[in-house]
Amino acid sequence: MTDGARKDSQRTRRKGDERGGVGSLRNALGEFLRESGLERQFSSARVFKAWRDAVGPSMAQRARAVRFDNGVLQVAVTSAAHLQELSTFTGEGYRKAANRKLGGERIQSIEFRLER
Repeated sequence: MTDGARKDSQRTRRKGDERGGVGSLRNALGEFLRESGLERQFSSARVFKAWRDAVGPSMAQRARAVRFDNGVLQVAVTSAAHLQELSTFTGEGYRKAANRKLGGERIQSIEFRLER
C-alpha cells in the first residue's frame, strides 16, 4: 500500500469514527428506511396487527385495516350492519384496545367504509 493510499484509508476510517461507528450503521439504516418508504410500511404493519388483535379473528375478517396515515386508521367493512355497529357502538373501544397494544395513542381516529 502506498503512503497516499494509507493516508486516504486512515482519513476514511477517522471520518467513520466521528459518526459513531455502529451508531452510524443504525443511522444509515434508519435513513434508508425513511427514504425508501419502508419505515411507514413497517409502522403500518404494527398498527394493522394491533387492530387484528384488538378485534379478534372473527371481526378481523369482517373489518380489515387497509391504511394508516397521520394517525388515521382506515378500515374496510364487509357489511352495512357491521359498518353501523363499528361506527356507532364498538369502534372506539377497539381503537382504545389497539392503542393499548401499541403502547400509546398511535391511532387517533378510525374511518370505517363499506368494502365494495
